[in-house]
Amino acid sequence: MDWSLLYDAIHVVILLGIVAASVLVVRMKDLVSAAVALAAASLLLSLEFFILQAPDVAIAEAAVGAGLTTAIYIFAIKGTRRREEY
Repeated sequence: MDWSLLYDAIHVVILLGIVAASVLVVRMKDLVSAAVALAAASLLLSLEFFILQAPDVAIAEAAVGAGLTTAIYIFAIKGTRRREEY
């Protein structure tokens, strides 16, 4: 079995997931849902870093990008209106 073809397919699926989650962040009107979609994009990015054999960067991205940043966004949204108005 050709493992490089499988790795390429995994990379493509993860990168498409990052793009899809990023588009959802921009399109969503509910700010909490947008913050969760941003956390999903960050988790997929950390998975990509791990697959690219950079586990230290992956751990930092997962902790800061998905964990801390999402928590800060949620606390900030809690003090405002939850939905974005145009």
